[in-house]
Amino acid sequence: MKVLITGAGGMLGRDVRRAAEAGGDEVVALDRAAVDVTDADAVAGALERERPDVAVNCAAWTDVDGAEADEEGARRLNEDGARNVAAAAAAVGAAVVQVSTDYVFDGAGIPAGGDLRPYVESDPTGPRSAYGRTKLAGELAALAANPRAQVVRTAWLFGVGGANFVETMLGLAATRDEVRVVADQIGCPTYTDHLAAGLLALARDGEPGVHHLAGAGRCSWCDLAAATFAEAGVDCRAEPTTTAEFPRPAPRPAWSVLGSERPGAVTLPPWRDGLRAYLAER
Repeated sequence: MKVLITGAGGMLGRDVRRAAEAGGDEVVALDRAAVDVTDADAVAGALERERPDVAVNCAAWTDVDGAEADEEGARRLNEDGARNVAAAAAAVGAAVVQVSTDYVFDGAGIPAGGDLRPYVESDPTGPRSAYGRTKLAGELAALAANPRAQVVRTAWLFGVGGANFVETMLGLAATRDEVRVVADQIGCPTYTDHLAAGLLALARDGEPGVHHLAGAGRCSWCDLAAATFAEAGVDCRAEPTTTAEFPRPAPRPAWSVLGSERPGAVTLPPWRDGLRAYLAER
């Protein structure tokens, strides 16, 4: 399989490249300097020149708070960029994998049996932030532009080579014996190395449409911090606090747990396995 990766210089893009090369795929890795996904002509030229079997679009505006101040900038990257990659792939007969996010949901969750159940692919969306709105627009643009598009929603990414929550916690623990961490946001921490393998598995065998793919299980940010300290052998405590005590420009989803309703869905290892693997790799 010939895999073209846009946004290949980012945390996820680098892991997709590594996983594809390890799997014996032919890889074309394009970072932003090589192709700006907001430039439709440049994207079309790259796809025409390389003619891959699949394009994996890892290019994205990921500054959640920054998007509140510049929604148009986020839209150009997250919507126009997604459309450009999907359309250019369709023009050469290629599939496209468009990476999306839990932020397309409102974060309130859906009650089931006295608890909240994971969001599945057919649940109604309702983003509350500029970032979520632009990512949802990118989903719709990719699906409209390419009949072989796979939109993959994921959550709470951490991996080597990029800024992430786990690394932030380890940095704080180096100078503190206690860190206050939000405990009323629940999600699925996802190791980008595991996600990369899942994206490629979907590219090979998955059906077009929307897919959910995140680390198995669920926890709060405070739980993740505590697990990070325990697994790393760091003498630091994670003390729970609330979202209200740490206001941010963009609202954060309280419930970001993703599941799949698809028969035979691709699944990822438990988030704590991902955490252990990340700590061993970094």
